[in-house]
Amino acid sequence: MAFMRYRALPQGEPTVEEFRAWLAQFDADRDGRISRDELQQALRSLNVWFAWWKARDGVRAADANGDGGVAGDDEVARLFAFAQRHLNVKITQLGYY
Repeated sequence: MAFMRYRALPQGEPTVEEFRAWLAQFDADRDGRISRDELQQALRSLNVWFAWWKARDGVRAADANGDGGVAGDDEVARLFAFAQRHLNVKITQLGYY
């Protein structure tokens, strides 16, 4: 198992674009969508407790079309809302998302 080095989530209140760029580094298969396992890896990088559980809940909250992943502006916006409510991530509302 190789160890991957990830960029940290910017301190303070990251913008939506910074959050999206941070999350994109966990898209292991580069298909443009974040799966539950990829979101779990992202949460683990933040040392979030029960990352598997929160990743499952995050995908459930964000996955509007039921394909098991987060892709597209609408679903990403839902994931941002979930992160703000349940993970204490403060996101500055700049730009389009």
